[in-house]
Amino acid sequence: MKDINELTKEEAAAELGYLAREMAKSDIAYYQNDAPYLSDAEYDRLKQRNLDIEKRFPELIRPDSPSKRVGAAVKSGFSKVTHRFPMLSLADVFSIEEVEDFILSVKRFLNTSEDIPFMSEPKIDGLSFSARYENGIFVQGATRGDGVTGEDITENLKTIRQLPLKIENAPEILEVRGEVYMAKADFFALNQKYEAEGKKTFANPRNAAAGSLRQLDPKITAERKLSIFAYTWGEVSKRPWDSQANFFDYLKEWGFPTNPNNTLCQDIKDIEKSFAKLMEIRASLPYDIDGVVYKVNSIALQERLGFLTRTPRWAVAHKFPAEQALTTINNIRIQVGRTGALTPVADLEPVNVGGVIVSHATLHNEDEIKRKDIRIGDTVVVQRAGDVIPQIVEVILPKRKETSKEFEFPTTCPICGAHAIREVDEAVRRCTGGLSCPAQAKERLIHFVSKDAFDITGLGDKIIEDFYQEGILKTPADIFTIEERNRGGDDLFSAGSGLHLERKEGWGKKSVENLFKAINAKRVISLPRFIYALGIRQVGAATSLLLAKNYGSFQHFMQDMINKETGKLVSIDGVGASMATDMVEFFQEPHNIEIINRLLEQITVEDFVDTANYDSPLSGKTVVFTGTLEKMTRSEAKAKALDAGAKVAGSVSKNTDYVVQGADAGSKAAKAAELGITVLSEEEFLELLNGQATVGTTSL
Repeated sequence: MKDINELTKEEAAAELGYLAREMAKSDIAYYQNDAPYLSDAEYDRLKQRNLDIEKRFPELIRPDSPSKRVGAAVKSGFSKVTHRFPMLSLADVFSIEEVEDFILSVKRFLNTSEDIPFMSEPKIDGLSFSARYENGIFVQGATRGDGVTGEDITENLKTIRQLPLKIENAPEILEVRGEVYMAKADFFALNQKYEAEGKKTFANPRNAAAGSLRQLDPKITAERKLSIFAYTWGEVSKRPWDSQANFFDYLKEWGFPTNPNNTLCQDIKDIEKSFAKLMEIRASLPYDIDGVVYKVNSIALQERLGFLTRTPRWAVAHKFPAEQALTTINNIRIQVGRTGALTPVADLEPVNVGGVIVSHATLHNEDEIKRKDIRIGDTVVVQRAGDVIPQIVEVILPKRKETSKEFEFPTTCPICGAHAIREVDEAVRRCTGGLSCPAQAKERLIHFVSKDAFDITGLGDKIIEDFYQEGILKTPADIFTIEERNRGGDDLFSAGSGLHLERKEGWGKKSVENLFKAINAKRVISLPRFIYALGIRQVGAATSLLLAKNYGSFQHFMQDMINKETGKLVSIDGVGASMATDMVEFFQEPHNIEIINRLLEQITVEDFVDTANYDSPLSGKTVVFTGTLEKMTRSEAKAKALDAGAKVAGSVSKNTDYVVQGADAGSKAAKAAELGITVLSEEEFLELLNGQATVGTTSL
């Protein structure tokens, strides 16, 4: 091998290309094929030679250079990345009966009785990632985040040797998505190392992977031996694959690791066999899995099925049965939530359930306590539903003490003493104290800063509780005045009459500055997030998005609610009469209006613009369907309209733009004619949709 000091620039460039290809090939052989052909010493020798050549010819450093495996340190925090196509989550099911129901729902949507092939994939217990390639070169990595916006982890992803930095024969733009995880052996080795060094160990491999991937210094990430599996795509300029199975073929060709237990299932029997096999080998796998994902194999059918607000219609996660353990109920206490709901919680003798210490479990409501006859002092079976939420399965009656008494559910709020009433059609008992109840006020603040709402870093539950008790925060508007109130003079940290948070125990100048920075970053908020943040009963994130789509601005929405104009509201597909009542009642409360007005003095709520389908002729239009459609089901037609940016209503009004009429149309068609609204045939509706499909996908 020629001495580096004697290499010409052309020779150096050629050798750097050879080294990049050879080491990438070695990575695939080692990590994916389990057939290494270079010893560690040989690999290290090539790595060192690559570094030495780059040191002499820095202008020749390649985008796919092995030296990029430890990228530049992140200067200050992770910048945000907006996903071109959202990274959505999956709906969970917990039994084969629920899987069968899911498959039936797919068939009903597609109006078919034929078996539909599904791809069965182990559900890796890790952290979702996205890797973007342009002209075959890896240019950006991101976390899932909230599905719409993630964190830029480009430099950290580069440290994972299984991730190709350069791929051949790929579309001009290709976004590969998958899961970052830590193998069990690497997890145990890391914890042993930390224990020997007197450092805090990780609770499980997933936490270790998440913590490692979000290190500001990629060198630390590189030391922790993370791994990946690729399984789907996001934005792509050209899509040559026509099925999930076919996509895996492309992934393998490009050098991405795919799970060897991915299985194509032709029917429900194959799905049952796949689940049983993975249950059997779960403990012996070198990585953690917490279930199985079933995806409709055909991409054409996936596109027809489309998406609900937050989950796809064509995929579901079948979670493994929860692990169980025996423990004792030490106490039953009542928590009061932001809507006044009284929720019983069991304080348990701490017990290990599936590797996690469980000391509390929700009892849901008073009916659940009576149905299971749960009492203080009982020995119970506890499990973690979906390996996450602790719940009590049953009471072991032979172990019950003779002195045990039935639990009496309170009829007054344990926090403020107000009456706790139960509506006829509800299982929940609620405090009538409203925002005068400290528990409700505090929980509303916690909800306000939560992930799907304002998502303010640094305002966790404990800090909210402390600030509330000390009178620092009472309403959401107080969050945005806290910096001003903290000042005691001209300088933020000078002496004076301000709050001086920096003097509080556990705080300091830097932490206070970071809190103010996080708060000020959220003075402009999207309409769906703002509606969700208000904490209106029955209005979750999905409904908030529907309301934003249909009203466009918060002022429009609020004015209609204040004026009790619910015509438009109840016509929205997915909003019922009970939900509409809760919204109107929320805006009839003067205290709520006062809080909102104070808040609007501090922040800006952006009007809603559905940019994803801005050019669609249906974008922003309100569509009503009536009669029997021939080429698609009603559900499929609604989904297509929503994907094209339309608003789907359940009834015809003066706000309706189009009525799509199938066979045997009823009163809606007559109402449309009466109001002079444009009526479309199914063919005319499809013509409006032509050309709206995109190559990318809202993926998982």
